[in-house]
Amino acid sequence: MNETEMSPEKVGALIVSPAAYATQKALMAGFQWLRHNNPLVLIEADGFDPFWAVTAHADILEVSRRHDLFCNGERATTLVPRAADELARSLTGGSPHLMRTLLQMDAPDHARYRHIAQAWFSRQGVGAFEDRVRHLARLSVNRMAERGGSCDFAGDVALHFPLRVAMEILGIPEEDEPRLFDLIQELFRSQDEAPSRETKASRDPTRHTRRLLDAFNGFDAYFTPLLEQRRRGPQDDLASFIANAVIDGRPIGPFEAVGYCMLILTAGHHTAAAAMSGAVWAMCENAEPFCMARNDFSLLPRLVEEAVRWTTPAHHMMRTATTDTLMHGRRIARGDWLMLCYLSGNRDERAFDQPDCFRVDRDPGRNLAFGHGAHACLGQHLARLEMRIFFEEFLARVARIDLAGVPRRLASVFLGGPKTLPVRYSMM
Repeated sequence: MNETEMSPEKVGALIVSPAAYATQKALMAGFQWLRHNNPLVLIEADGFDPFWAVTAHADILEVSRRHDLFCNGERATTLVPRAADELARSLTGGSPHLMRTLLQMDAPDHARYRHIAQAWFSRQGVGAFEDRVRHLARLSVNRMAERGGSCDFAGDVALHFPLRVAMEILGIPEEDEPRLFDLIQELFRSQDEAPSRETKASRDPTRHTRRLLDAFNGFDAYFTPLLEQRRRGPQDDLASFIANAVIDGRPIGPFEAVGYCMLILTAGHHTAAAAMSGAVWAMCENAEPFCMARNDFSLLPRLVEEAVRWTTPAHHMMRTATTDTLMHGRRIARGDWLMLCYLSGNRDERAFDQPDCFRVDRDPGRNLAFGHGAHACLGQHLARLEMRIFFEEFLARVARIDLAGVPRRLASVFLGGPKTLPVRYSMM
């Protein structure tokens, strides 16, 4: 689709299509067209409630900072079809949220629950994990070496290392990794399935929500007994801290405690895994950033930021207007739904020089992928630490790396990144 064929309706159809996120070429062109021509546009796509697509970097920042004006709790915080929203509300007694985590909370609850783990995820707090993270990173690179020079970097390396880090912090036994890995994959594959033929089930707009509910029930079955165990016998781990947390003088509710653990495990896992794979994919296609980073480890913090910007593991978040307001001269009514298009904002030419180039020397200060304001990612310092340490170990051992096949991205409106990344490499 070239620029003369663009329209809000056609770009809107791409924005709601999981398949468009797997290939990205047409979608990125559509986002660019919107940024230049209609950066705040009302999308009316078949099967979805109308929503405002916020595509410019500056506007996404502004909405993110105004959590008083644009809230999380009233409507779904990710884009879902109308039928899926109705199903969720029927299952929960009126709430659009199947789970209640920090992502679905507003003030004052958001600050109270965020405070539970704030110290664990501060810059100083995550520094205490550096030795354990480095040990896990070395094990991951050792496993690459044992594979004889080729692997699926996404599936064999990136999906496992951040999971092991999150398990270490939560205090989850190593032997439980296969069970949790399967639950996470069930959660992420719910929108990424491409049926071999179209069926009534594959066209069901509630299918994604039903699969999410199955995954949530699996996490509940795992974490409920673990948290009860930690209440009876606390240990020096984050699961014990969550299990024994007190909110407004009362013990944290089991629903919120399970959601807290699930969010830490899944969000932290996906962000780091996707960004690691995105960076390796980019460095396979262009050896210059790989060589620059190998020769100068002081660039690794910037490599990490660029990996997250380039990949944008969470493509969007939704917000709901709490009162009537104006943006770009357009009236946004109370209750209107807004999509913060991080994937678009992180490629905005007004915010980034040569945004479609992967550069390890880029100024990292304007990346949107960790969010901003009250809802900035709780685990961002841990994600940066584990990715930096991984790339220190990776670049110290890998002499060369190239694509060994055709990579594939997740086909998902919400969560993105490489799904498969076949590579061949030589170790030092």
